[in-house]
Amino acid sequence: MSKGKLGYYNPEKPMENRITDIGPPHYMQFLPPVLRRNYGKWLSHRILEPGIIVHVSESGEKVYTVRAGAARIMSVEHVREICDIADKYCDGYVRWTTRNNVEFLTDSEEKAKALKKDLDSRKHPAGSYKFPVGGVGNVITSIVHTQGWVHCHTPATDASGLVKKTADTLFDYFKEMKLPAKLRVALACCLNMCGAVHCSDIALLGYHRKPPMVDDDYIGKICEIPLVIAACPLYAIKPVTTPEGKRSVTVNYDKCMYCGNCYTMCAAMPLADKEGDGVAILAGGKISNRVTEPKFSKVVVPCLPNNPPHWPEVIEVVKKIVEAYVKDANKYERLGDWAERIGWERFFEKTGLPFTWHILDDYRLAVDTFRTTTQFKFTDHAWAVSKAVGGI
Repeated sequence: MSKGKLGYYNPEKPMENRITDIGPPHYMQFLPPVLRRNYGKWLSHRILEPGIIVHVSESGEKVYTVRAGAARIMSVEHVREICDIADKYCDGYVRWTTRNNVEFLTDSEEKAKALKKDLDSRKHPAGSYKFPVGGVGNVITSIVHTQGWVHCHTPATDASGLVKKTADTLFDYFKEMKLPAKLRVALACCLNMCGAVHCSDIALLGYHRKPPMVDDDYIGKICEIPLVIAACPLYAIKPVTTPEGKRSVTVNYDKCMYCGNCYTMCAAMPLADKEGDGVAILAGGKISNRVTEPKFSKVVVPCLPNNPPHWPEVIEVVKKIVEAYVKDANKYERLGDWAERIGWERFFEKTGLPFTWHILDDYRLAVDTFRTTTQFKFTDHAWAVSKAVGGI
């Protein structure tokens, strides 16, 4: 037996004297009592009205969820107000969704409707909603986005500003269920795409169009050259020694995809550029297996000007896509399914977007190996197996 701070370790009783309160507490203690009692027993759910969902358990108990839009970056005062609302209507229980919506949970329909009325009555001094109720059903919900200029090394555009402008433009589709199906919008500030733009109905992608600049005077003094080289996903960076004898690197511009990983590792390789940075629009992606298999987003507009604080060119394109989709799509048809049904050529006609040869690229390197769908893929092998067992 070995002796630790708490005494001898007994391999026959490994839990003896063990500290067990390290790490996060168990999530079950944060669930409302009605959810704990009916965990894994839910039979159905339906939308009572925009922003309110009711789940029914096999025991007959119900839980009402009121969903409101919320900011991704919140002040302490804003969070305290949310907690006060939860204390008043929901016995203190509240949760956040992965798309930055805030959800209040209660077992009373009367409380849920009173809560919705209260949330919609709360306004900022300028008159905008603090907690707009919506985001449930065939609507857009809060836009997933990355850090942007607030807190990231490599963004080509801002996140909060462009998302705020986009959300304001599409706000009616958040409050009311006027869309054919749900519409997921996302934004990533650079090609590293920590914003789910590869699988959203409409995605905004900020990206650099110029390679990093190398400051030979400082790179050898403030950066670890091997780390800078290893940071490049395309092996486009190699070490060099300048004619003056300084340790530096060289960039193969034909390989560089302007992701900015090198700048994250080394401040002497900046690549942000006011004139060169732009915003691309992608469309047609989704994660859901419903009706059709998951889809990657496709580039539909390769570059738009990066014009803060209102980004008029980007907002105009987003409006065109959404309005054409609302007008022409069938009920429950996601944006990508609509585009594939009418053909991507017609998609560009109906949205009024120009088509160029280098867009609509698709990820097909692993199309036959990655099974990302529950839809059955009938291959020659499957046919032979099915026939052998008498299935055909």
